[in-house]
Amino acid sequence: MSTIAENLKRIKTSLPATVSLVAVSKTKPNAAILEAYDAGQRVFGENKIQEMTDKYDALPKDIAWHMIGHVQRNKVKYMAPFVALIHAVDSLRLLVEIDKQAKLNNRTISCLLQLFIADEETKFGFSEQELFELLDSAEFKALDNIKIQGLMGMATFTDNQEQIKQEFSTLHHSFKKVNQNYNHLPNVNCDTLSMGMSNDYTLAIACGSTLVRIGSTIFGERNYELNK
Repeated sequence: MSTIAENLKRIKTSLPATVSLVAVSKTKPNAAILEAYDAGQRVFGENKIQEMTDKYDALPKDIAWHMIGHVQRNKVKYMAPFVALIHAVDSLRLLVEIDKQAKLNNRTISCLLQLFIADEETKFGFSEQELFELLDSAEFKALDNIKIQGLMGMATFTDNQEQIKQEFSTLHHSFKKVNQNYNHLPNVNCDTLSMGMSNDYTLAIACGSTLVRIGSTIFGERNYELNK
């Protein structure tokens, strides 16, 4: 069994049945992804649309590709035919573009709305107030080809576990509000809370995460030269 397969087995064994795994494959070559695929992994996360599109073209078609990075509106069209879930949606303008491209491809594209929970200016996302204003708006309700599957957020990169726990708990609280108050909308089905990465996923799960994004713990720290 390869190291990647062993890592996957160890992680999956540790995850509760209610938690799904996105294997973060950004910068990793097709060979490494195929090792994970052969070990049973079917959901992979990328942060660059061109890289994800190249991998989609080359790799098995039953892979569910998640876009986990910050998305530029002018590049949505390249992933619209196949992307399974867009994680970091942080504006109405981006949602409008996703809806437009989904319609052109006769699809409904699932999205996660990103909340800003970290004590870092480099992070993106809605405040809770902005989130509810979006969901209440007529512009959002008119979007027929997107589905809000849930929320996501990234905690501060810190060793302070209490701070991380507080940030995750804040996101979980917002998630419950959306689940309780907005699931009646045709384009909302809030059942996914994506938070937690290699360094903090166990704490994220304890705080209510249902989807974790793990890369280095599966593939290792080294960045590979991509297969072309």
